[in-house]
Amino acid sequence: MSEKKRTEISELGEFALIDRLTSKFTAKQSSTLKGVGDDAAVIDAGNGEVIVISCDSLLEGVDFDLTYFPLKHLGYKAVTVGISDILAMNATPEQIILSLGISSKLPVEALEDFYEGVHFACEEMGIDLVGGDTSASMTGFVVGITAIGRAKKESIAYRSGAQINDLICITGNLGAAYMGLHLLEREKRVLKGIDNPEPQFEGYEYLLEKYLKPRSRKDVIQQLAEEGITPTSMIDLSDGLASDLMQICRSSKCGARIYLERIPIAKQTSALAEEMHADPVVAALNGGEDHELLFTVPLSMQEKVMRMGGIDVIGHITAESTGAALVTPDGSNIRLKAQGFKEE
Repeated sequence: MSEKKRTEISELGEFALIDRLTSKFTAKQSSTLKGVGDDAAVIDAGNGEVIVISCDSLLEGVDFDLTYFPLKHLGYKAVTVGISDILAMNATPEQIILSLGISSKLPVEALEDFYEGVHFACEEMGIDLVGGDTSASMTGFVVGITAIGRAKKESIAYRSGAQINDLICITGNLGAAYMGLHLLEREKRVLKGIDNPEPQFEGYEYLLEKYLKPRSRKDVIQQLAEEGITPTSMIDLSDGLASDLMQICRSSKCGARIYLERIPIAKQTSALAEEMHADPVVAALNGGEDHELLFTVPLSMQEKVMRMGGIDVIGHITAESTGAALVTPDGSNIRLKAQGFKEE
């Protein structure tokens, strides 16, 4: 008897794996407007409104290291991670639910610190914590976040709505969280085994904040509404610019051109990259965890977008046949590659 073929996850890539696992699921309820395949699910609430729901998980040893990640900051970041997916649908986050797998190495006081960070973030962002679950964990601290939001049906921005000639826009700057993580990892290695270690963070405080305590861009969603702009597509920048832009291209069946000189990179990001002999552009393209917003708007909206401030137009949408590429100052096109996609 022949053995059943074993397929390694690495053969598919993250996004192809999700497609394979969920391909048989189809919506049976008329209220399910969007299921798998976007930043969040969209449920019809009637009266022209929708409920938007997302879930995320943070795993010790994979997504965070408690050696250098203060639990207050982790609590704050958990909220940001959860509601960023809601914001990426152009919706307003309203509630979160937390499920925790708790390691026996954590005392009650440590969990109180975590919830202090959650409380601070909820107060700052106007979010309600409305429930959750706790259980024992044998593999370290595990955080599960379910976020719930609301929007007008016509205001929802899916990944699939980008059109040819749309402008590609991003908020904030990219690569800072990635370099903040590398700074922490460097100091952890250098100071290993040293009593009373004194890590060297001076001059790079912004990078640490971007990684340890990223702020949600609820302000951008409010500004878009004030300007009367509904993005044609939008995504949370959590996996890196290349991956997330390719997600939009894949969903919208389009290509893209982004311009190297237009990608905003903070001075501290470039400075640390130079110090560590790294490329800040690679950090911006593939670093992830920035939790900024990547969105597209019609060309006619350019003046309104620029009036908002804090938004950079970094390129435009092209035909699907052109693929997604980074354009260098000399006019060369470099094909975008991203983790999570298996190269053909």
